Amino acid sequence: MAAPEILIIRHGALGDMIQSLGPFEAIRRHHADARITLLTTAPFAALAEACPWIDEVWLDPRPGWRQPAAWLALRRRLSSRRFERVYDLQTSGRSSLYFHLFPRRHRPQWSGIAVGGSHFHANPHRDHMHTLDRQRDQLRLAGIDTVPAPDLSWFDADIAAFALPADFALLVPGGSAHRPGKRWPASAYAALCGRLDAHGLTPVLLGGPDEAGLAAEIAAQAGVPVRDLSGRTDFAAIATLARAARVAVGNDTGPMHIVAAAGCPSVVLFSDESEPRLCAPRGRAVRVLQQPRLADLAADQVWAEAEKLLASDAMPTQARA
Repeated sequence: MAAPEILIIRHGALGDMIQSLGPFEAIRRHHADARITLLTTAPFAALAEACPWIDEVWLDPRPGWRQPAAWLALRRRLSSRRFERVYDLQTSGRSSLYFHLFPRRHRPQWSGIAVGGSHFHANPHRDHMHTLDRQRDQLRLAGIDTVPAPDLSWFDADIAAFALPADFALLVPGGSAHRPGKRWPASAYAALCGRLDAHGLTPVLLGGPDEAGLAAEIAAQAGVPVRDLSGRTDFAAIATLARAARVAVGNDTGPMHIVAAAGCPSVVLFSDESEPRLCAPRGRAVRVLQQPRLADLAADQVWAEAEKLLASDAMPTQARA
């Protein structure tokens, strides 16, 4: 007898994908004998293919509204499997529309917010819930009562080539280029580098290739030895570095979700451009600091929170500046 077919829809962004790892694991446990397919987008293919709870990864072409041939191709692909149930963790207008791409007589059970779906997430407060809480509530209504925290223990890379010292701290100073208000200033990160160095920790800068200039600016201002890994780390390397780091400090950006989920004690910095109650990383030891303008957040205040994490094995807490 063929295994039941289950589809999960999750496109991203990175932080959303990391926060869906717990639901992935819960869905796998609930459908232990099923074949589970994830419909996602290209940036997350490597992460999804390595994920132990996913059997197959499909890349969503996300067709435009004036691409009828692409929509038909997507419909054919979705209909090529007799999915027993779809878990729409994206719950967007686009992903809800996919419910209607299935032939009416063969529509699978549907967990999400698609009108007509069998397991409609009707909680009127869903848009005001943290991503993790919202997903747990959605899955509870679909019969899955236990959803673990995101786990990245399976995600590994060889970081030996970086030749890092035993004691180092991760700094994630970048973020969305079109939202500069979500970035703590380079000068503040440079000042923090001095605090870390005085504590015997080597600052290690993470970022994409387009953030190399920012990393160079921080290193030039720091006045202490700094290791710059911008443009040299994929998601798996970030997770592996996080497990080895003593502490991490970074902006509200995707890599900090990896760092926190990997178990690294983390201080995450928020401005008023995003709401930590809805989307902040959660992990073994995560502190959230928020100021309306991150330029007003002092390096000493951030260092004080990092120092507490270094000195304690406390359970996760949140602090608000």
